[in-house]
Amino acid sequence: MASTRRKRSKVAAVMLRPTSVTPTPVSVLSASTGARVDLVGSVATDVEVTGATLRGQDVMPGDLFAALPGDRTHGAQYADQAVAAGATAILTDPAGRAELSRVLPPDAAVAVLVHPKPRDVLGQVSARIYGHPSRRMKLIGITGTSGKTTTAYMVEAALLAAGHSVGLIGTVQTRIDGVAQPSTLTTPEAPTLQALLAMMLEKGVDAVVMEVSSHALALGRVDGAHFAIGAFTNLSQDHLDFHRTMRAYFEAKAQLFAPAASTSAVRSVICVDDDWGRRMVEVARGDRRSADRQAALVTVSTGAVPAQWQAGPSTVDADGVQHAEVTAPGGTQHELTVPLPGRYNIANASMALAIAVGAGVPAGVAVEAIAGTSVPGRLERIDRGQDFLVVVDYAHKPAALDAVIATLRAQTRGRVAVVVGAGGDRDTGKRPMMGEIAARGADLAIITDDNPRTEEPAAIRSEVLAGARSVDPSESGEVREIGDRAEAIAAAARWAQPGDTVLIAGKGHETGQEIHGVKHPFDDREVAAHALDARALEATTKPLEQDRP
Repeated sequence: MASTRRKRSKVAAVMLRPTSVTPTPVSVLSASTGARVDLVGSVATDVEVTGATLRGQDVMPGDLFAALPGDRTHGAQYADQAVAAGATAILTDPAGRAELSRVLPPDAAVAVLVHPKPRDVLGQVSARIYGHPSRRMKLIGITGTSGKTTTAYMVEAALLAAGHSVGLIGTVQTRIDGVAQPSTLTTPEAPTLQALLAMMLEKGVDAVVMEVSSHALALGRVDGAHFAIGAFTNLSQDHLDFHRTMRAYFEAKAQLFAPAASTSAVRSVICVDDDWGRRMVEVARGDRRSADRQAALVTVSTGAVPAQWQAGPSTVDADGVQHAEVTAPGGTQHELTVPLPGRYNIANASMALAIAVGAGVPAGVAVEAIAGTSVPGRLERIDRGQDFLVVVDYAHKPAALDAVIATLRAQTRGRVAVVVGAGGDRDTGKRPMMGEIAARGADLAIITDDNPRTEEPAAIRSEVLAGARSVDPSESGEVREIGDRAEAIAAAARWAQPGDTVLIAGKGHETGQEIHGVKHPFDDREVAAHALDARALEATTKPLEQDRP
C-alpha cells in the first residue's frame, strides 16, 4: 500500500498531536508485537491506523483505541464510543476481546489486535504509529525524587541559548521554545507522549527535555521512547503507596539506566550525593562494565564523593543567589551562578550543566543560561513590598521539605513559619514525617489542607499533626491547625515580623485544590499576595480608626 501522509481531520481538545501522520497498516502492528488480528465486520485486512489513544472521548478517525484492563473497569467497555468516533483498530487483551462481543454494535467494522499483555506493547505500538519521533530528536529524560523540574528548566534554558528548538514536558507545563502549550498532562500515557513528540518534531523541535516519573517507567508510559540522555538526581521517600518499598521505587527509576531495559538511555548523568545515586552508577555500568558503558556514564557531585563534575563550596548573596566553582572532566573550572537558594540547587544546576554539555551545548553558554533561569513554584518569592520574605515552594515530600526549611533558616535573621499539609489518596506514611519536620524546623508550623482529593481533610491533618506533636516541646516551634488553606496563609502573613520568613509548601505552581474529588481554583502565589495586601491595608487603616473620637 502506498505510504502517503494523511491529514488529521480535527484537533483533539486535550491531546496534542501532529497535523499529519503516515498511515500504518494493522498488519505491521501485528507483526511487530505478535498480537493476533481479529476482523470485526466488513473491515479490510489492510486497514490503516493514523493515531492512538487510551481515552474513548479523545478518539479521532483512523485511531487505534487501546482498551486496557483497569483497577475498576476494563477499557473495552468504551469501545463502542471509540468505534463510533472513527477508530479503525482496537488493542486489547483476551478479556477485552470477550467484552467487545458484548458492547460493539452489530454493524461495527474494526480490526482488533489481541495481546496477552497489551500495556507491555502499547509504547512500541504508539511509537510505530507516529513514526518513532524520539529517534529523530535529542530526548533527555530526568528522573529522581526531587529536583527534576528545576534541572529540566535549566537544561531547557541552556539548549535554547545554544540555538536549539526545544520542547519541555514536565510537572509544571508542556512548552515549545519557552511557550506553554494547552495541556494539563504531567506524565503522559504512551500514546499521548508519542503524539506529543511527533507534534514537537513537526514544529521543528530538535531537543526535548522530559521529567520522567517512576510511574511513567513502571507503567510503560515511556516505552518506545529513545532517550539520548538519562539523568538521575536523588531518591527519598515518596510514592510508596504505589511502589510499596524504596527498593521497588529505585528499581522503577533504574529502568532509565539499566543496560538491558528497553528504556535505557544511550548516555547517563547521575548525581552521586546520596547512596541511591551511587547504586544507580552500578546499575548504569552493568555487569560487564565495558569501555563503552563507562564512556557513556557521567557522574556529578556536590559533596565529598569524587565525580567527573565536582561542585565546590558555595557562597550566598543577600538575595539568595548562589555561586560555586564547578570542575568539569579534564579539570576545566566554571563559575556557576544559581539564582535559587539551597545547596540542593547547586546540585540541580551542576546536573543541568553536565547534561547540557553532554547534549553538545558549550559549557560557557550553559553556565550563562543557568544563571538566568526561573522556575515557577520553586522557592518563588511573593513580594508586595513587605519587610519579610514569603516564598512558595512545591516541597511535598519529607526530604524536600527538610531541605527547604534548612535553606531558609540559614538565610533568615528572624523567625521561620511553615504552612504545610499532605495530599490525599497518596503515600500516607510520609504525613507524620511532614508534620515532624515542620515542627522541628520552624518557629511556627501551621498544618493545613493540601489536596485532600477524596479523603476527609480533617483525617489527613490529624496524621500530619500527630507527627508535629511528637516532637519534644523543647525542640518544637508553635504548632497550629487551620484547615482552610487561604486562612492558614493569611495567619502566617499576620504573624510575620520584619526579618522573618514564611514558607508556603506543598503546592508550588499548582492552580487548583482538589477537595472531595472536585478541583477548585487555588493558587498559593495569588492567595499569598492577597494576604499580604490585606495585611498592608489593615496596617494603614488601624491608625485612622484609632484617631476617631
